Amino acid sequence: MKKGIHPENYRLVVFQDTSCDYQFMTKSTIETDESIKWKDGKEYPLYRLEISDKSHPFFTGTQNLVDTAGRIEKYMKKYNLSEDDLKS
Repeated sequence: MKKGIHPENYRLVVFQDTSCDYQFMTKSTIETDESIKWKDGKEYPLYRLEISDKSHPFFTGTQNLVDTAGRIEKYMKKYNLSEDDLKS
């Protein structure tokens, strides 16, 4: 590895999938403003995700329609689709 190009500020961060309330902790350099109390009683930085391996259709094998900002309705209106069209 090249010296001097890799970050030094790795720390434990909790990532939370907001679509299914799944949380995991790993080392990261991501900057966050929120924090959360983890299972061990300590407080760690929190980063919220919209999707993770626990909610992504590729990994779960199921289709979850998570609409965070009206995207589904906008798509359906644009292409003149109904709920039944998505199921087939």
